[in-house]
Amino acid sequence: MKVAFLGLGNMGSAIAPHLIEAGHQLAVYNRTRSKAEQLEAAGARIASTPGDAAGDVDVVITMLADDHALEEVVYAEGGVLDALPRDAVHVSMSTISVSLSRRLADSHRERGQRYVAAPVFGRPEAAAAAKLFVVAGGPAADIERCRPLFDAIGQKTFVIGDDAPSANVVKLTGNFLITTVIEALAEATALVRKSGVNPDAFLEILTGSLFTAPVYRTYGQMVAADRFEPVGFRMPLGLKDNRLLLAAAEEASVPMPMANLVHDRFVTALAQGMTDADWAAIARISFKNAGL
Repeated sequence: MKVAFLGLGNMGSAIAPHLIEAGHQLAVYNRTRSKAEQLEAAGARIASTPGDAAGDVDVVITMLADDHALEEVVYAEGGVLDALPRDAVHVSMSTISVSLSRRLADSHRERGQRYVAAPVFGRPEAAAAAKLFVVAGGPAADIERCRPLFDAIGQKTFVIGDDAPSANVVKLTGNFLITTVIEALAEATALVRKSGVNPDAFLEILTGSLFTAPVYRTYGQMVAADRFEPVGFRMPLGLKDNRLLLAAAEEASVPMPMANLVHDRFVTALAQGMTDADWAAIARISFKNAGL
């Protein structure tokens, strides 16, 4: 399959090589060209612009930081929307707003193009191991057309239905639940530490009994050790996702008080200089509040 991949940040640079390994013909574009050059030796073609990447492909995949970055590559003159062939598919793997996903679906439909929202769950280490979980929304035929790409980068694909923005709702709510797990682990760990309980022993009990899910193991280890490197997901991106969730909740008239609590944690962390920290470092707010 001819594929264009736009966006080679922490996630994109870990995902793209798997597409080459699976035998797909890959063109790549990244605003910082040096990141694209790392894939050239593996057989990728470096595109000079988003439109150059998307001009002669079956599928274009975007993995960009936020709504603004995605809008720039799609809607700019000569961008993806102008260049993508009719019946080719735009797969948006970015964590974006529900409203932008809806707009993209409409825009591509008007151009005779296809659109699939396929955000992923998993940190960069999962992307590097091709162990992501893909949540796909869009017409069934378009999703099936892209399934070989999803199989190359992930361990399982969940199809949410024909409405592409539904996949973005799932992604945002999933990320919200991760932040509530981090917050709960932080508060609980602050209590056990002040009570003289070894946090590693506490975590071993929890993850060996009631809370066996990977999210508790991954973030529990970070919180128990008070160590949040290497950074897999930066704090400003966590705040961005929280804002997108609250916007979707407001549009749907759904109160989410816990999301507002987490929002304040992110704002506090950034105010205290944690701009380059992993989003799990919001745990340090609980530690500080407890005098630790």
